Amino acid sequence: MSPVSTAVAAPAPVRRAGSFTLGVGGAAVLLAALDAYVVVTVLLPIATDFGIPVNHLERATPILTGFLLGYVAGMPLLGRLSDRYGRRAVVLVCLAGFAAGSAVTAAATTLNVLVAGRTLQGLAGGALLPVTMALVADLWNEDRRPVALGAVSAAQELGSLVGPLYGAGIAAWIGWRGIFWINLPLAAVAALVVVFAFPKGRPAKDARPKVDVVGGVLLAAGLGLLVVGLDNPEPERQLLPPWGLVTLAAGGGALLLFALWEVFARTKLLDPRGVAGRPYVAALLTSLFSGAALLITLVDVQLIAQTLLGRTATDGALLLGRFLVALAVGALLGGLLVRVFGERWVVLVGLLLAAGAYVLVANWPVDVLAAHYEVASLRLPRLDTDLVAAGFGLGLVVAPLSSTVLRAVPPAQHGVASSTVVVARMMGMLLGVAALSAYGLHRFQSLTATLDTPLPFGLSQEEYQAKLDTYTLAVQAALRTEYREIFLATAGLCVLGALTGLLLYGRRSTRRGLAAGG
Repeated sequence: MSPVSTAVAAPAPVRRAGSFTLGVGGAAVLLAALDAYVVVTVLLPIATDFGIPVNHLERATPILTGFLLGYVAGMPLLGRLSDRYGRRAVVLVCLAGFAAGSAVTAAATTLNVLVAGRTLQGLAGGALLPVTMALVADLWNEDRRPVALGAVSAAQELGSLVGPLYGAGIAAWIGWRGIFWINLPLAAVAALVVVFAFPKGRPAKDARPKVDVVGGVLLAAGLGLLVVGLDNPEPERQLLPPWGLVTLAAGGGALLLFALWEVFARTKLLDPRGVAGRPYVAALLTSLFSGAALLITLVDVQLIAQTLLGRTATDGALLLGRFLVALAVGALLGGLLVRVFGERWVVLVGLLLAAGAYVLVANWPVDVLAAHYEVASLRLPRLDTDLVAAGFGLGLVVAPLSSTVLRAVPPAQHGVASSTVVVARMMGMLLGVAALSAYGLHRFQSLTATLDTPLPFGLSQEEYQAKLDTYTLAVQAALRTEYREIFLATAGLCVLGALTGLLLYGRRSTRRGLAAGG
């Protein structure tokens, strides 16, 4: 182990508690991930309590995007702070911030205060994932590290699966505010366990990296402005919100200033010295493409369930559960496979599998619920099989990408490096949903522009019903065409990710034991 990691975690304590430490870190990640998705099923009652009418639910979208804003913006700087002050200290501060944000959210009497609480939750909760990944890099060497990273990634993906159901259950029990009040004892218990489970100390003084606060603030401002600029509550009217162009320009300006600052600053947020540029950049690009594919799936599968299959929102969430369970399983298995095949081939196979699955989804028949695959003597439901294959393929790439980034940078920069791969994924999700909203609505309107909505005036009941049936079939055909094109584009994103993934590390030529017995 390097002097830095040795200073962070002494060998003897880690040998006794390495797996326990990983479990505690994964639980903290799961706690934050739950709250990223927890409001999905309770957005309507929250909006109702704040006087937002049902036909203007777009006014409630800051409740979701506020969390995302904090999640993305502060992650790199907080990851860098963990490099300097140690993982345990930063995790404890983040848990305290998460609890404070939860309390503000639960006690809010105005929408602005509620959004502020959610933003603080995201800011503190978002750092738990990269800091835990950096801790894994401290305790596990390159050969064993992907398995642990896969477990942490699976905890993150599990949050997307359990979060909506968890929120609905707590809200039915003690109301939606109870979702956030209950975070206080959970965060307190997590902090207590972290004190005992996480290694004490921080890097030795001579190996302790300085923190580029100016660069961190500029990057946070740039990423935050991009989030706000892409958040369009009325995508049916225009591609960007009214403030979009100005905000995106300001975000681009902040990122340009960040780039210039990093060129001339003596202390850099991510020092390029010692960084393997090709695999590092390739991992970020691949993470961006896979993030876009992920969010497009989360949005469109729900829409398909409700618009073409006649299911309720809850049914749609259960349908999406097939994809999300496979995603979590793939994330865990991907870490195991990296030890045998290396990052490059696991990512390549995973994204090509996902691309093939999206081609199959794009070509779903009208009666997909009755469609099956005949495999030997088995009849596999096509809908379930295709969604599982897509989720499993995307899940496979999560741990290899984090593993690549951690291998590509010196140990002193593991915290900030872990955050960048997560930020790249989140920005891919933002760009994906922005493009999805713009293209999907435009395409649907163009496909239905010549359709006339039938009216019952001057027609018998039979004639009106016949015209209505014809109109409904035409609308459904337009929807199927729209979804087909979107999922074919998603397959293309996976192929692009597979191509950039070819620049990742290949199979390891040597095997090393587990550092410090973790």
